[in-house]
Amino acid sequence: MGAVNWRGMWELYLKEVRRFWKVIVQTVLAPIITSLMFLLVMVFAFARNDITVSGYPFADFLVPGLVIMTMIQNAFANTSSSILVSKVQGNIVDVLMPPLSAIELTVAWILGGATRGIIVGIVCIPIMGLFADIHVHNVWLIMFHGIAGSIFMSAVGVLGAIWADKFDHMAAVTNFVVTPLTFLSGTFYTIDRLPEWAQVIAHYNPFFYNIDGFRYGFLGHETSAPWIGVVVMSALNIVLIGWTYAVIKSGYKLKP
Repeated sequence: MGAVNWRGMWELYLKEVRRFWKVIVQTVLAPIITSLMFLLVMVFAFARNDITVSGYPFADFLVPGLVIMTMIQNAFANTSSSILVSKVQGNIVDVLMPPLSAIELTVAWILGGATRGIIVGIVCIPIMGLFADIHVHNVWLIMFHGIAGSIFMSAVGVLGAIWADKFDHMAAVTNFVVTPLTFLSGTFYTIDRLPEWAQVIAHYNPFFYNIDGFRYGFLGHETSAPWIGVVVMSALNIVLIGWTYAVIKSGYKLKP
């Protein structure tokens, strides 16, 4: 196999992709419909499309935030559910027994979750385009934050699933950490509309830099400098990937 078991890592990655692809209606189409409902309710039900934000109709402003929110939540859901289900059912051993190193497990799991997030984003954007105009200001920042955000939350999902002993633990992470931080990071608004103390807190929220940078790629509107978001997301991914590797290598809650 050489220094790296490329074939084994590739097969584990394919396993993660096939796992969500077999139920694509549930794993890809369902979250897109949920995001579309957010858009329709916020814009049409509340009659807010006559409002402009940063020179754009509210619907156009809202789309990038909804897309990246859907992407990162699904990247998180993929790894967290895959590993936790394997632990609960006792078949995690099928992944741990093959000759796969900690780094190979880390890469395959994280890329599997990130792939789901990216696919959701690719499908979500044109569907959203049926109800709002899609603007493109910087395609490289769109790609960077889409991929970086998906990797970031995929790694968080791995760590959360390894820590969790049952589904209630994972639900607590989702309901009390992931969802609040996502909603309070500027998905539906610009943080300059918040009180000054809330703006300070928002700048410590990593989701803010991901969503703000992704929106800048579409609209050219930013609350913080684009390079700061690139640095923050790059640093967070390096730390989280290293942390994930260390936890898997230690066998924490994976090996008896």
